[in-house]
Amino acid sequence: MSRIIVFIFIWFTSIQFWGQTIQVVEVETDFPIDRVLVYNKNKSFYNYTDKNGKIDITTFDTDDIINFQHISFIDKSITKKEIYSLNNIVSLEKSSEQIEEVILSASRSKEKRARIAEHIEVITQHIIQEQSPQTSADLLALTPGVKVQKSQFGGGSPVLRGMESNRVLLVVDGVRLNNAIYRKGHLQNSITVSPNLLERTEVIFGPSSIIYGSDALGGVIHYYTKKPRLSENSLINSSLFTRYSSVNNEISASYTLEYSAEKWASLTAISTSKFGDLKMGTNHNHGFENWGLVPYYSNNTATYYNDTPLINSNTSLQKNTGYNQIDLLQKFLIPLSSNTNLSFNIQYSNSTDVPRFDKLNEYNDDESLRYAEWYYGPQKRFLVSSQLNFRPQYKLMEKGQITLAFQDINESRIERKYNDLDKFFRDENVKVWSLNGDFHVPLTPNNKRILSYGFETSYNDVTSKAIGQVLNVNGNQIDGFSDTFNIQSRFPDGGSSYTNFAIYTNYRFDHSKKGTLNIGARYTNTLLKAAWIDDSFITLPEMEVSLSNSAVSGTLSYIYKPNNNWRLSSILSSGFRSPNIDDIGKIREKRGNVSVPNTALKPEHAYNAEIGILHYINSKKIIIGFNTYYTLLHNYINRGIHSINDQDSLLYDGEWATTYANVNKGNAYIVGGTFSLISQLGKSFKLKSAATYTKGQAYDDDEALSSIPPFFGNLNLSYQLKKLNFGIDFKFNGRKKPQDYNLFEGIDNFEETPLIDSEASDLRDRYYGTPTWQTLNLLGQYKLNRYTNIYLHIDNVFDIHYKEFASGVSAPGRNISIAVNTQF
Repeated sequence: MSRIIVFIFIWFTSIQFWGQTIQVVEVETDFPIDRVLVYNKNKSFYNYTDKNGKIDITTFDTDDIINFQHISFIDKSITKKEIYSLNNIVSLEKSSEQIEEVILSASRSKEKRARIAEHIEVITQHIIQEQSPQTSADLLALTPGVKVQKSQFGGGSPVLRGMESNRVLLVVDGVRLNNAIYRKGHLQNSITVSPNLLERTEVIFGPSSIIYGSDALGGVIHYYTKKPRLSENSLINSSLFTRYSSVNNEISASYTLEYSAEKWASLTAISTSKFGDLKMGTNHNHGFENWGLVPYYSNNTATYYNDTPLINSNTSLQKNTGYNQIDLLQKFLIPLSSNTNLSFNIQYSNSTDVPRFDKLNEYNDDESLRYAEWYYGPQKRFLVSSQLNFRPQYKLMEKGQITLAFQDINESRIERKYNDLDKFFRDENVKVWSLNGDFHVPLTPNNKRILSYGFETSYNDVTSKAIGQVLNVNGNQIDGFSDTFNIQSRFPDGGSSYTNFAIYTNYRFDHSKKGTLNIGARYTNTLLKAAWIDDSFITLPEMEVSLSNSAVSGTLSYIYKPNNNWRLSSILSSGFRSPNIDDIGKIREKRGNVSVPNTALKPEHAYNAEIGILHYINSKKIIIGFNTYYTLLHNYINRGIHSINDQDSLLYDGEWATTYANVNKGNAYIVGGTFSLISQLGKSFKLKSAATYTKGQAYDDDEALSSIPPFFGNLNLSYQLKKLNFGIDFKFNGRKKPQDYNLFEGIDNFEETPLIDSEASDLRDRYYGTPTWQTLNLLGQYKLNRYTNIYLHIDNVFDIHYKEFASGVSAPGRNISIAVNTQF
């Protein structure tokens, strides 16, 4: 009998201590989660779960605390003994279910949201897959507080707090995308990172982040691409994503291959998209039946000539909006020691020609189409970077990272008018070298006091070329060119450069359980050099310039949590943007006006104050948020009439045009706020809502500022079962009246709004402004099995016609989209 008892004891003991393979699953579905990082307190042991969510934890002691971490789920810490009591099953909740707990990388070092005062929105990989946006610009448009303008479908200029283009900083994997020719107005560069290659995106609102510095007056958009992970066991994972959309016959596909081992890891990804011409909505419930319709279009190409526009048989089909794009990503991760690893990051993005839709629908005074051709040439972006992450455990440097990067960017503009054989080519190339260092040290053992510091330096080399060529036409066939002629380049033809150097420090202090203080400062110095050689078109007072600017910016924030149900935050901050090559040296035409260089341009400054409130109700099942701000712009840069050599007009591409330039004005303000609501309605229903208001006006002349969107927001109700998710999304946009537009700069494209009186002498009486609009969208997700997800979207259900604020292209009409994501 005693032998039997001993045998039973040994048998149960062996189950507990030798059968030590556990499984990590989702709370909602019990589906296994692969690629979960599992590690102990000092990270002397770490590994990843396999395709079945399983991992062997034999190495851990019985009382060890085991940590579980995944980018799409809430971190969890649990003892080995507790895991046994749960039948060797560890369940993780999706991070989107408790967004107030998501760990961010906004300070380039992981922080709890509770310790960060800034208004930050995080787009997780789960949201990216669920929403399935066609481009990264469409992804940003899903973010509360972000508005996206489009001059053509192949673009997207995000607006944060009434600021866009070179006042909003774009970053990918710690490397700034903004370069010396990022312009004031609208940019299409946000689409050069495919959403199918992203792991997450963070949007930081306002100029308070001293980590990023110059250009971040409106905020920071930080793209994080997918990355490889190490594993003690060799693993190979792959996934395939495909999508079809009816509104423009889009076909997209992306493939990811990841190899993980103990001594190195690799991730390879490719994404391709083919976009056809975009259909607008046919329900003109705003009352302007002809607004946005395309009665005529150009079918001219690089080899085909036609001096007569074609009649569009379907005026709701926006001809000349389609294009193709390919994106490549390659990453390597190599651990050099237990506290040091080295990563390499290679990215390449390329497109076909992207038609400039608004230009191709621009009419002459005689109501004939002006341009036979106007398109951006292939936009190419190449990035290679290496990043060294280390934990030296020094007194003044507990951990840090150094990032070295090189970028090569090519863009071009090609245009030709109707009944004209002269074709204009303008090509730009920017090469950017950059070096960043970010370091952190806890000043107390419990991390209540953390000091961060670092540096950033970059050098931009800009080459701008231009040439005119005369078509050699034989019937409708273009047989090369018969002649060439000189034209004005867009940027200084003698070359230009832009150098930036900055250092920063930041101190974060939890002085109690209820309060966190943050204070930081940044010093920035910039040097711009430019030279013009050809003076046959324009002679400047100075044909060579060298401009140096410097400034100190800072931030002071405080978070107060009187109890577990309230979180109050306040921020005082300043921002600084030094004029770049585009600001001081661009020459280009728009609607009969031509921008000319202004070498006397000075930096613009922003001074910001904001307050944030978060209120939790019913054990955080309801979260109410409100963030409001006031930003004072000093010496702000604005377009204005500008004479050169006492002349206020010049001959540009064969036409006389009034000369404008970027000039410094006095003071202006932008005020606004965003309200948000998240509510868990029972076990299966969830409600999300957000609304944003913005107002901007100059103090010196009482003119409205450009890039100020009307009131907008959304309301989303989702329902979740074990394998099925279903959502209803309602988007709304208020009216922007003519008196709220800045007509002088022309950035807001007032002439793209509905025409109400063509005979009116006052432009404000001629056009209506932006009409109000609302759309209803349906989305569903079905988990076929643990490897395959199917997504179905019906966007703009009622086929409403509208244009996003300041856009030249009408928004998509009713769209049925189906996507499949499969892991192998």
